[in-house]
Amino acid sequence: MRVLAIGASNIRRMLRERSNVFFVFIFPIGIILLIGAQFGGGVDPAVGLFAADDGQIARNVVSEIEAIDGIDVFPYETEDDLLSAVEVGNVQAGVFLPADMDQRARQGEVVKMGFVSRPDGFGPQLQSIVGSAVADVMKPVGAAQFTSAETEIPFEQALTVASGIADDNNGIEVEVSALGEALFPDTLGQFDMGAAQQLVLFVFLTALAGSAALILTRQLGISQRMLSTPTSIGTIVVGESVGRFGVAMVQGLYIMVLTFFIFRVNWGDPVGALLILVTFSAVGAGAGILLGATFKNDQQASGIGVMLSIGLAALGGSMLPLELFGPTMQRVAHLTPHAWALDAFAELVRRGGTTVDILLELGVLSLYAAVLLILAGWRLRIAITRH
Repeated sequence: MRVLAIGASNIRRMLRERSNVFFVFIFPIGIILLIGAQFGGGVDPAVGLFAADDGQIARNVVSEIEAIDGIDVFPYETEDDLLSAVEVGNVQAGVFLPADMDQRARQGEVVKMGFVSRPDGFGPQLQSIVGSAVADVMKPVGAAQFTSAETEIPFEQALTVASGIADDNNGIEVEVSALGEALFPDTLGQFDMGAAQQLVLFVFLTALAGSAALILTRQLGISQRMLSTPTSIGTIVVGESVGRFGVAMVQGLYIMVLTFFIFRVNWGDPVGALLILVTFSAVGAGAGILLGATFKNDQQASGIGVMLSIGLAALGGSMLPLELFGPTMQRVAHLTPHAWALDAFAELVRRGGTTVDILLELGVLSLYAAVLLILAGWRLRIAITRH
């Protein structure tokens, strides 16, 4: 019972710390949201459309643009509204259809349409895609203009014939096929990859940040007062370990549950995902206790803990997917527990694996945890008795 009491006090201390409201509960979710919005899949570029003309040619252009795969098209009532939407980034590009499209086409004049885009993002690609769609509509118009000018056939009749010929001409068909296995499946959700990466980062970071609390416990004499009671040194060591483990689990479960309900993140097999969190939290607990038992100054431990957490996270794949690492860097990355945890999540989330498929990763994480907890317990025992 004393072990659980010591562990529970560590968790309560973490929850009561005001700074943790941001760094433990708000900041991780914000980072996941930012990464998913910037780099996640499932978001199509948006194109705004303002059509001042309601003629047949304008309607054909609108229909052709709306039929483009992978682009969301939004109509706008005025030209100024569309320009403002492009400026603030609500849409990545805007297409403007003039009011006299059909009239100018009947008269054999050049039909000009407007296109604007932001200097960053998808602008150049959208210009090419939209331009190709508009060209498909305007080719029969050009042919009808030529026919009407050279003969006495009315423009509308010539346009109908030219459009029919264009529809019958299927042109060149291009079939695209992918060889090998894709790095990231199409079913991967927008936030799925970033959530796993940030869970690994923040669980370890929160566990190591708790080293400062462990140092303060010794500095304030709390450990010595516990020793004056019928509490053995072993109970204190195990209790502190349970506390660090509990703090890491609270952080991980919070991220898992919240991202599942808010972002619909797929964590794969729930049993396997929970086992990954348990073993990796044990790794973080061992590292946090070892750090807190090694340093005497809480500020020094906090600074080194943050740098160590971010450095290992970057090396282990929390900043950039391991699949994008070169062969040598992948081998180096697997010197960290982060890489093994992310490999396990990748097996569950991207490849639909089960707990059986991640037994190797769980075994390696358990080995990391055992070594770190043994070293941390030995070092903490020395630190408490020498204080």
